[in-house]
Amino acid sequence: MPDPSSYRPAPGTIPDAPGVYRFRDPTGRVIYVGKAKSLRSRLNSYFGDLWQLHQRTQQMVTTAASVDWVTVGSEVEALQLEYLWIKEYDPRFNVRYRDDKSYPYLAVTLDEEFPRLQVMRGAKRKGVRYFGPYSHAWAIRETLDLLLRVFPARTCSAGVFKQAGHVGRPCLLGDIGKCAAPCVGRIDAAGHRAIVEDFCDFMAGRTDTMVRRLEREMRDASDALEFERAARLRDDVAALRKAMEKQTVVLGDGTDADVVAFAEDPLEAAVQVFHVRGGRVRGQRGWVVEKVEELTTADLVHHFCTQVYGPEQGETDVPRELLVPELPADAPALADWLTARRGSRVTLRVPQRGDKRALMETVARNAGESLTRHKLRRASDLTTRGQALEEIAEALGLAAAPLRIECFDVSQIQGTDVVASLVVFEDGLPRKAEYRRFAVRGATDDLSAMSEVLRRRFARHRAPAEQAAAGQEQADGTPDPAETALEATAPAVDPQTGRPRRFAYPPQLIVVDGGAPQVQAAATVLADLGIDDVALCGLAKRLEEVWLPGDDYPVILPRTSEGLYLLQRIRDEAHRFAISYHRQRRSKRMVASGLDQVPGLGEVRRKALLRHFGSVRRLAAATVEEITEVPGIGRRTAETIIAALAGSPDSGADRP
Repeated sequence: MPDPSSYRPAPGTIPDAPGVYRFRDPTGRVIYVGKAKSLRSRLNSYFGDLWQLHQRTQQMVTTAASVDWVTVGSEVEALQLEYLWIKEYDPRFNVRYRDDKSYPYLAVTLDEEFPRLQVMRGAKRKGVRYFGPYSHAWAIRETLDLLLRVFPARTCSAGVFKQAGHVGRPCLLGDIGKCAAPCVGRIDAAGHRAIVEDFCDFMAGRTDTMVRRLEREMRDASDALEFERAARLRDDVAALRKAMEKQTVVLGDGTDADVVAFAEDPLEAAVQVFHVRGGRVRGQRGWVVEKVEELTTADLVHHFCTQVYGPEQGETDVPRELLVPELPADAPALADWLTARRGSRVTLRVPQRGDKRALMETVARNAGESLTRHKLRRASDLTTRGQALEEIAEALGLAAAPLRIECFDVSQIQGTDVVASLVVFEDGLPRKAEYRRFAVRGATDDLSAMSEVLRRRFARHRAPAEQAAAGQEQADGTPDPAETALEATAPAVDPQTGRPRRFAYPPQLIVVDGGAPQVQAAATVLADLGIDDVALCGLAKRLEEVWLPGDDYPVILPRTSEGLYLLQRIRDEAHRFAISYHRQRRSKRMVASGLDQVPGLGEVRRKALLRHFGSVRRLAAATVEEITEVPGIGRRTAETIIAALAGSPDSGADRP
């Protein structure tokens, strides 16, 4: 394994200028390409303390054997060169947004004498106009079937078109009126192209104009007593309206934008993009990419823009507006680069309110569901789950696969509202009915909170002799012999309900969210309780390493390990469960400490305020005029509410 210090550039040789750099392995192959506003600052960050780097960055710098760079004149030039090098070298350590060729487009071959409407996949070519992408090819064919009666353009292949011309007879679509039959001369090239251009205008969003024109022609035909033509136009209008219903308006201002959102974990990120044209969602795409270095959401936005909106994609794919969750540091240069791709001004924005913000939240939910499905794809497979459990058993030195795994996590903010969660996985699948939440009192930090929760969890699984000696305390603090005997002899299943008793079954493995300190605190509790038949480990977030009690060094599972995927999923589920409980308790406390202190504000008006604003945080940020819009709230009461919430320490943003 190469030592990064062996190929570190000599001091003073790296220029303090914008540029693009390449890391190469011992064979000379480029394994990573990056850009920087200052090459000196960026490259020096790779050659610091190796153990302070992200795990994936560690792997990259220890795989590389040399680094070189090229300086450029501006950040825009750096973006261009970075994109070209990534496409040329396909570096293994760069985030890859590989275009899924299964996404079909509705293509119009404008470069032909008689343009054709067709489903097209794969690389795009010049002279063809694309609409989409669509999630399924049948969605395109269904739309075409509705629109061909209004826009009877050619859909046949070149061979079928040529054969019909030789025979002198059109195909079935020509006979039923869904093709103008240019193959047999029923319409000339100019007339057919006019039909195709009307079709493109409709697909591009100018739908209302087309519908109004057909309605006007329908009325004219009716006035001229051409009832058959009027009836056909009526059916054409109905077909257009049905096609329009399939593409609901989401942005009423006719926005042309791509809305991008991400859902991520330490190893992967799911990306979803909605293509909005003319205010309507025209298509949707998604990827799940592997994070081969430590990346923020802003970094993911940068990589998305530079790789998805490439020159060969065609400038028509670059929207006028790009709505993203965070702006990268090089947002101005990125906007200039995208502007050059499109040929007109492109803006990058983070939507703050209104319909665009709501649509961004919808895209984000889709991204989260996509990442969940990606993870569940592994979890749903019995063979994969078995492999994951076997890998965990081998890595932790267990005699058998841990069929029941319990994970604990603590959530707090500076010692307030300390809560903990317990999630249960059996045979690699969650058992949500056995999840538990704990409100922790008296804990000063995560370690003491973890100790208390574990003691409460395993109080019923101590040795029978110890349990009988300790017993259950009565109101005066003395043991209750009756309850002691009941706990010592109670079966795991309640004979009356047939359901397992609470905490009836001990796990084979306990996972705590944290590193060596959390694992040691948990091990101390288990030792004090005399529990020696339950394995214990911790999963640290920073480098995803597994810690065992008493070990000086962690266990490193391979990045592609199914066992690591399962441990991550269990840890993330415990974190989600703890955070949701913590937010719930904070919300209740904020209401009690804020609105309850307002003189003369009863329960009915408190509920009306929360119903109107959604949360105390939004209420605290509102103005007097906005609060007085709530029925029953006057100006003096609104001023009192603002004053009360301004003094509340919990009226700020939610920070889990």
